[in-house]
Amino acid sequence: MESLVSIGIALLSAPLFPGIILKVKALFAGKKGPPLLIKYYTLLKLLRKGSVYSSTTTFVFKLGPLVSCAGGIMILLFFPLAAVVPVLSFHGDVLVLFYIMATGRFFTIAAALDTGSPFQGMGAAREAFFGTLAEASIFAILILFYRMTGALSFGEYFTGATPISLTGPSGALLLLVIVALFMVLLTENSRVPVDDPATHLELTMIHEVMILDHSGPDLALIELGSFYKLYFYAAFLTLIVCPLNPAGGLLNLPIFYGVLVLIYVTIGLVESTMARFQMSLVPKFVLASSILVVFAAILTMGFI
Repeated sequence: MESLVSIGIALLSAPLFPGIILKVKALFAGKKGPPLLIKYYTLLKLLRKGSVYSSTTTFVFKLGPLVSCAGGIMILLFFPLAAVVPVLSFHGDVLVLFYIMATGRFFTIAAALDTGSPFQGMGAAREAFFGTLAEASIFAILILFYRMTGALSFGEYFTGATPISLTGPSGALLLLVIVALFMVLLTENSRVPVDDPATHLELTMIHEVMILDHSGPDLALIELGSFYKLYFYAAFLTLIVCPLNPAGGLLNLPIFYGVLVLIYVTIGLVESTMARFQMSLVPKFVLASSILVVFAAILTMGFI
Protein backbone atom coordinates (compact mmCIF):
# COMPACT_ATOMS: atom_id res chain seq x y z
CA MET A 1 0.00 0.00 0.00
CA GLU A 2 2.84 2.41 0.84
CA SER A 3 4.40 1.73 -2.55
CA LEU A 4 1.16 2.59 -4.36
CA VAL A 5 0.75 5.80 -2.34
CA SER A 6 4.33 6.91 -3.05
CA ILE A 7 4.06 6.25 -6.80
CA GLY A 8 0.66 7.96 -6.92
CA ILE A 9 2.07 11.09 -5.29
CA ALA A 10 5.03 11.03 -7.70
CA LEU A 11 2.89 10.72 -10.83
CA LEU A 12 0.60 13.53 -9.72
CA SER A 13 3.30 15.91 -8.44
CA ALA A 14 5.92 15.54 -11.22
CA PRO A 15 4.50 18.45 -13.30
CA LEU A 16 4.66 20.72 -10.24
CA PHE A 17 8.43 20.79 -9.85
CA PRO A 18 9.37 22.32 -13.24
CA GLY A 19 7.31 25.29 -12.07
CA ILE A 20 9.85 25.71 -9.26
CA ILE A 21 12.61 26.03 -11.86
CA LEU A 22 10.64 28.73 -13.66
CA LYS A 23 10.05 30.57 -10.37
CA VAL A 24 13.78 30.54 -9.54
CA LYS A 25 14.70 31.83 -13.00
CA ALA A 26 12.06 34.54 -12.73
CA LEU A 27 13.39 35.58 -9.32
CA PHE A 28 16.89 36.02 -10.75
CA ALA A 29 15.45 38.06 -13.61
CA GLY A 30 13.54 40.31 -11.21
CA LYS A 31 10.16 39.08 -12.43
CA LYS A 32 7.11 37.51 -10.81
CA GLY A 33 7.14 34.52 -13.11
CA PRO A 34 4.35 32.08 -13.99
CA PRO A 35 2.31 30.32 -11.27
CA LEU A 36 3.72 27.11 -9.80
CA LEU A 37 0.88 25.14 -11.39
CA ILE A 38 1.66 26.42 -14.88
CA LYS A 39 2.58 22.97 -16.19
CA TYR A 40 -0.77 21.53 -15.07
CA TYR A 41 -2.56 24.35 -16.90
CA THR A 42 -0.47 23.64 -20.00
CA LEU A 43 -1.26 19.91 -19.93
CA LEU A 44 -4.99 20.55 -19.51
CA LYS A 45 -4.93 23.06 -22.38
CA LEU A 46 -3.20 20.59 -24.68
CA LEU A 47 -5.52 17.73 -23.74
CA ARG A 48 -8.55 19.83 -24.69
CA LYS A 49 -7.17 20.43 -28.17
CA GLY A 50 -7.00 18.11 -31.14
CA SER A 51 -3.88 16.69 -32.78
CA VAL A 52 -2.85 17.73 -36.29
CA TYR A 53 -0.94 15.28 -38.47
CA SER A 54 0.99 15.97 -41.64
CA SER A 55 0.15 13.95 -44.73
CA THR A 56 3.77 12.74 -44.82
CA THR A 57 3.69 11.11 -41.37
CA THR A 58 2.86 7.49 -40.55
CA PHE A 59 1.91 5.55 -37.41
CA VAL A 60 5.50 6.01 -36.19
CA PHE A 61 4.76 9.69 -35.57
CA LYS A 62 1.89 8.75 -33.24
CA LEU A 63 3.93 6.11 -31.40
CA GLY A 64 6.63 8.56 -30.29
CA PRO A 65 4.60 10.37 -27.60
CA LEU A 66 3.02 7.15 -26.28
CA VAL A 67 6.31 5.28 -25.87
CA SER A 68 8.06 8.32 -24.39
CA CYS A 69 5.40 8.83 -21.70
CA ALA A 70 5.09 5.10 -20.97
CA GLY A 71 8.86 4.85 -20.43
CA GLY A 72 8.78 7.69 -17.90
CA ILE A 73 5.98 6.02 -15.94
CA MET A 74 7.62 2.59 -16.10
CA ILE A 75 10.92 3.69 -14.56
CA LEU A 76 9.12 5.33 -11.62
CA LEU A 77 7.28 2.06 -10.89
CA PHE A 78 10.66 0.40 -10.27
CA PHE A 79 12.21 3.25 -8.27
CA PRO A 80 12.18 3.29 -4.41
CA LEU A 81 10.71 6.77 -4.01
CA ALA A 82 11.46 8.12 -0.50
CA ALA A 83 13.18 4.76 0.19
CA VAL A 84 9.78 3.03 0.05
CA VAL A 85 9.93 -0.42 -1.55
CA PRO A 86 9.10 0.05 -5.26
CA VAL A 87 5.91 -1.25 -6.80
CA LEU A 88 7.91 -3.58 -9.08
CA SER A 89 11.46 -4.88 -8.77
CA PHE A 90 13.77 -7.64 -9.99
CA HIS A 91 17.51 -8.21 -10.14
CA GLY A 92 18.90 -6.40 -13.15
CA ASP A 93 15.98 -3.99 -13.53
CA VAL A 94 18.32 -1.00 -13.83
CA LEU A 95 19.65 -2.32 -17.14
CA VAL A 96 16.18 -2.95 -18.52
CA LEU A 97 14.76 0.38 -17.37
CA PHE A 98 17.51 2.56 -18.77
CA TYR A 99 17.02 0.83 -22.10
CA ILE A 100 13.27 1.42 -21.80
CA MET A 101 14.02 5.13 -21.49
CA ALA A 102 16.37 4.81 -24.46
CA THR A 103 13.50 3.20 -26.39
CA GLY A 104 11.41 6.27 -25.63
CA ARG A 105 14.18 8.46 -27.03
CA PHE A 106 14.45 6.22 -30.09
CA PHE A 107 10.75 6.54 -30.92
CA THR A 108 10.84 10.30 -30.32
CA ILE A 109 13.74 10.53 -32.78
CA ALA A 110 11.94 8.22 -35.22
CA ALA A 111 8.82 10.39 -34.98
CA ALA A 112 10.91 13.47 -35.77
CA LEU A 113 12.46 11.78 -38.79
CA ASP A 114 9.02 10.56 -39.90
CA THR A 115 7.98 14.14 -40.63
CA GLY A 116 10.52 14.35 -43.45
CA SER A 117 11.76 17.70 -42.17
CA PRO A 118 15.55 18.30 -42.38
CA PHE A 119 15.15 20.77 -39.49
CA GLN A 120 13.80 18.04 -37.20
CA GLY A 121 16.37 15.62 -38.57
CA MET A 122 19.09 17.99 -37.37
CA GLY A 123 17.64 17.97 -33.84
CA ALA A 124 17.23 14.19 -33.92
CA ALA A 125 20.89 13.72 -34.87
CA ARG A 126 22.00 15.94 -31.98
CA GLU A 127 19.70 14.13 -29.53
CA ALA A 128 21.04 10.72 -30.58
CA PHE A 129 24.67 11.85 -30.34
CA PHE A 130 24.44 13.47 -26.91
CA GLY A 131 22.26 10.65 -25.59
CA THR A 132 24.89 8.12 -26.64
CA LEU A 133 27.57 10.03 -24.76
CA ALA A 134 25.35 10.26 -21.66
CA GLU A 135 24.88 6.47 -21.69
CA ALA A 136 28.58 6.04 -20.98
CA SER A 137 28.18 8.01 -17.75
CA ILE A 138 25.02 6.15 -16.76
CA PHE A 139 26.54 2.71 -17.16
CA ALA A 140 29.74 3.79 -15.42
CA ILE A 141 27.54 4.76 -12.45
CA LEU A 142 25.80 1.36 -12.56
CA ILE A 143 29.17 -0.43 -12.60
CA LEU A 144 30.30 1.59 -9.60
CA PHE A 145 27.07 0.87 -7.70
CA TYR A 146 27.40 -2.82 -8.51
CA ARG A 147 30.89 -2.84 -7.03
CA MET A 148 29.59 -1.07 -3.92
CA THR A 149 26.42 -3.12 -3.34
CA GLY A 150 26.64 -6.23 -5.52
CA ALA A 151 23.15 -5.34 -6.81
CA LEU A 152 21.64 -4.36 -10.13
CA SER A 153 18.28 -3.16 -8.87
CA PHE A 154 17.04 0.28 -7.87
CA GLY A 155 15.27 -1.24 -4.89
CA GLU A 156 18.43 -2.97 -3.63
CA TYR A 157 20.50 0.20 -4.11
CA PHE A 158 18.53 2.10 -1.48
CA THR A 159 16.49 -0.46 0.48
CA GLY A 160 18.77 -3.54 0.38
CA ALA A 161 21.17 -4.98 2.95
CA THR A 162 24.01 -2.62 1.94
CA PRO A 163 22.31 0.58 0.73
CA ILE A 164 24.25 3.33 -0.97
CA SER A 165 25.06 6.06 1.53
CA LEU A 166 27.35 9.06 1.84
CA THR A 167 28.17 7.86 5.36
CA GLY A 168 29.29 4.42 4.15
CA PRO A 169 32.85 3.19 3.52
CA SER A 170 32.81 4.48 -0.07
CA GLY A 171 30.80 7.61 0.71
CA ALA A 172 33.53 9.98 -0.48
CA LEU A 173 33.35 8.48 -3.97
CA LEU A 174 29.66 9.33 -4.13
CA LEU A 175 30.56 13.02 -4.21
CA LEU A 176 31.98 12.42 -7.69
CA VAL A 177 28.86 10.45 -8.61
CA ILE A 178 26.58 13.26 -7.43
CA VAL A 179 28.35 15.79 -9.66
CA ALA A 180 28.41 13.39 -12.62
CA LEU A 181 24.75 12.41 -12.21
CA PHE A 182 23.71 16.05 -12.04
CA MET A 183 25.55 16.67 -15.31
CA VAL A 184 23.75 13.68 -16.82
CA LEU A 185 20.44 15.07 -15.53
CA LEU A 186 21.06 18.33 -17.37
CA THR A 187 22.05 16.47 -20.54
CA GLU A 188 19.28 13.87 -20.59
CA ASN A 189 16.58 16.46 -19.89
CA SER A 190 17.87 19.07 -22.35
CA ARG A 191 18.57 21.71 -19.71
CA VAL A 192 21.09 24.55 -19.67
CA PRO A 193 24.03 24.46 -20.40
CA VAL A 194 23.42 21.57 -22.84
CA ASP A 195 20.15 22.85 -24.25
CA ASP A 196 17.67 25.59 -23.41
CA PRO A 197 13.99 24.57 -23.30
CA ALA A 198 12.97 28.24 -23.52
CA THR A 199 14.70 28.96 -26.84
CA HIS A 200 13.55 28.29 -30.39
CA LEU A 201 16.66 29.35 -32.25
CA GLU A 202 17.59 27.06 -35.12
CA LEU A 203 21.29 26.81 -34.27
CA THR A 204 20.74 25.89 -30.60
CA MET A 205 17.65 23.69 -30.51
CA ILE A 206 18.00 19.98 -29.73
CA HIS A 207 14.99 18.42 -28.03
CA GLU A 208 12.48 21.18 -28.80
CA VAL A 209 13.07 20.97 -32.54
CA MET A 210 12.09 17.29 -32.58
CA ILE A 211 8.60 17.94 -31.21
CA LEU A 212 7.65 21.01 -33.26
CA ASP A 213 5.13 19.03 -35.34
CA HIS A 214 3.40 17.46 -32.34
CA SER A 215 0.25 19.09 -31.03
CA GLY A 216 -2.67 18.57 -28.67
CA PRO A 217 -2.72 15.32 -26.63
CA ASP A 218 0.41 14.05 -28.37
CA LEU A 219 2.39 17.06 -27.19
CA ALA A 220 0.86 16.66 -23.71
CA LEU A 221 2.16 13.08 -23.54
CA ILE A 222 5.65 14.20 -24.58
CA GLU A 223 5.62 16.95 -21.95
CA LEU A 224 4.37 14.55 -19.27
CA GLY A 225 7.03 12.00 -20.18
CA SER A 226 9.72 14.69 -19.87
CA PHE A 227 8.38 15.67 -16.41
CA TYR A 228 8.61 12.05 -15.24
CA LYS A 229 12.09 11.65 -16.66
CA LEU A 230 13.34 14.79 -14.91
CA TYR A 231 11.61 13.68 -11.70
CA PHE A 232 13.37 10.29 -11.86
CA TYR A 233 16.85 11.77 -12.19
CA ALA A 234 16.12 14.29 -9.43
CA ALA A 235 14.80 11.50 -7.16
CA PHE A 236 17.89 9.40 -7.95
CA LEU A 237 20.10 12.30 -6.85
CA THR A 238 17.95 12.91 -3.77
CA LEU A 239 18.42 9.40 -2.40
CA ILE A 240 22.18 9.59 -2.93
CA VAL A 241 22.48 13.00 -1.30
CA CYS A 242 20.11 12.17 1.56
CA PRO A 243 19.89 8.42 2.27
CA LEU A 244 16.64 7.50 4.03
CA ASN A 245 15.78 4.62 6.33
CA PRO A 246 13.46 2.18 4.51
CA ALA A 247 11.78 1.42 7.85
CA GLY A 248 10.47 5.00 7.90
CA GLY A 249 8.00 4.26 5.09
CA LEU A 250 5.78 7.18 4.16
CA LEU A 251 7.23 9.21 7.04
CA ASN A 252 10.24 9.76 4.77
CA LEU A 253 8.12 11.72 2.27
CA PRO A 254 8.59 15.21 3.84
CA ILE A 255 12.39 14.83 3.91
CA PHE A 256 12.46 13.27 0.46
CA TYR A 257 10.39 16.02 -1.15
CA GLY A 258 12.27 18.71 0.76
CA VAL A 259 15.59 17.58 -0.75
CA LEU A 260 13.88 17.05 -4.12
CA VAL A 261 12.78 20.69 -4.13
CA LEU A 262 16.39 21.72 -3.44
CA ILE A 263 17.52 19.70 -6.49
CA TYR A 264 15.03 21.57 -8.68
CA VAL A 265 16.07 24.90 -7.15
CA THR A 266 19.69 24.01 -8.02
CA ILE A 267 18.66 23.38 -11.63
CA GLY A 268 17.02 26.81 -11.65
CA LEU A 269 20.18 28.39 -10.21
CA VAL A 270 22.31 26.74 -12.90
CA GLU A 271 20.00 27.96 -15.65
CA SER A 272 19.98 31.47 -14.16
CA THR A 273 23.75 31.82 -13.80
CA MET A 274 25.09 29.92 -16.82
CA ALA A 275 24.79 30.45 -20.55
CA ARG A 276 24.16 27.67 -22.99
CA PHE A 277 27.38 26.05 -24.24
CA GLN A 278 28.47 26.26 -27.84
CA MET A 279 27.49 23.06 -29.63
CA SER A 280 31.15 22.00 -29.90
CA LEU A 281 31.57 22.15 -26.09
CA VAL A 282 28.56 19.98 -25.22
CA PRO A 283 30.30 16.62 -25.95
CA LYS A 284 33.19 17.66 -23.69
CA PHE A 285 30.73 18.51 -20.91
CA VAL A 286 29.00 15.13 -21.20
CA LEU A 287 32.25 13.18 -21.38
CA ALA A 288 33.53 14.99 -18.28
CA SER A 289 30.77 13.29 -16.27
CA SER A 290 31.96 9.90 -17.55
CA ILE A 291 35.53 10.66 -16.49
CA LEU A 292 34.41 11.52 -12.95
CA VAL A 293 32.53 8.24 -12.52
CA VAL A 294 35.25 6.11 -14.13
CA PHE A 295 37.77 7.67 -11.77
CA ALA A 296 35.52 6.81 -8.81
CA ALA A 297 35.16 3.23 -10.08
CA ILE A 298 38.94 2.88 -10.41
CA LEU A 299 39.35 3.91 -6.78
CA THR A 300 37.16 0.97 -5.70
CA MET A 301 39.49 -1.57 -7.31
CA GLY A 302 41.64 -3.67 -5.04
CA PHE A 303 45.00 -2.70 -6.48
CA ILE A 304 44.58 1.00 -5.53
